Amino acid sequence: MRTLRVGPVSTRVDVASVVCSLVAWLLTLAVGALSLTLGDYRIPLPLVLETLSGHGTLILNDIVVNGRLPRVLVGIGVGTAFAVSGAIFQRLARNPLVSPDLIGVNAGAALAAVLMITVLGSGWIPAGALLGSLLSAIVVYLLAYRDGISGYRLVLVGIGVTAIISSVTAYLLTLADIYAAKSAVQWLAGSLAGRTWTHVVLIGAALVVLLPAALAGARQLRLLELGDDLARTLAGRVELSRGLLILVGVALAALATAAAGPIAFVALVAPQLARRLVAERVAGLLAAGALGALLVVVSDLVAREIFAPTQLPVGIVTAFLGAPYLLILMARANRIGRGG
Repeated sequence: MRTLRVGPVSTRVDVASVVCSLVAWLLTLAVGALSLTLGDYRIPLPLVLETLSGHGTLILNDIVVNGRLPRVLVGIGVGTAFAVSGAIFQRLARNPLVSPDLIGVNAGAALAAVLMITVLGSGWIPAGALLGSLLSAIVVYLLAYRDGISGYRLVLVGIGVTAIISSVTAYLLTLADIYAAKSAVQWLAGSLAGRTWTHVVLIGAALVVLLPAALAGARQLRLLELGDDLARTLAGRVELSRGLLILVGVALAALATAAAGPIAFVALVAPQLARRLVAERVAGLLAAGALGALLVVVSDLVAREIFAPTQLPVGIVTAFLGAPYLLILMARANRIGRGG
């Protein structure tokens, strides 16, 4: 840990977190650049860079700028959002098993988004996803709260609420028009295919507003990790601080889900990787965000190329990677006898 001073302003900087974040972002940019060259029409990297600088042909501009670049940028954005959201929830609950896709937040967003797709139209997805995730988060929090939040109780309540919401989502799909149902099912798998600059603006605006709020709440997050009694003694308004952090985490997960669907396990795995690479937990939000972006971009590249020309949804790849990791975490938590 180092202290950085610029004039009258000083802050503490964790060197390991900064190095981890920079390496992850460099790898993300490298994989993103590689993704821009691959596809049905292979384009050499120099031509890609020339097109991005504004000197490409109309065909190259349409392929790179309007087709592939939004997909990469949305992948980076949703990976960052999911990972930071997961880090917030895991640290609030003091449990590595807690993430928005396991405690009902993503399920609520998915239910509302499917309702929008099948009834009102896709233009209402962002608003619906945000409202659905907020409602599901409130329900889970109220059911799990007993003089504080227990990590295992939050997980168990979240799994139950997720199961109920998922059954309602499945029922809606059976009632929907076949074309609307097909569109909703594709979206539910979590995919970056067909992303446009509208989705880039959506997730970009979410990160511009919510990421600084998450970083500003990192100090309160550290206090809340000490337990409610000690946090109340040191800082006072525990429930207000927790509520604001939950709101930020829910909004990040909801808007990421609205942009790309409920991409599984990114919010679970990325924060845990950051915790193992970076000892300083306050700085872990930035490292988790960088690793989340890298995980999604790499998974999307694998999803595009492993069975080319057939492309898999990125959510299938992240689920394939994340499910075994969840089992390892559960086995480890049971072995050492703690719930986080």
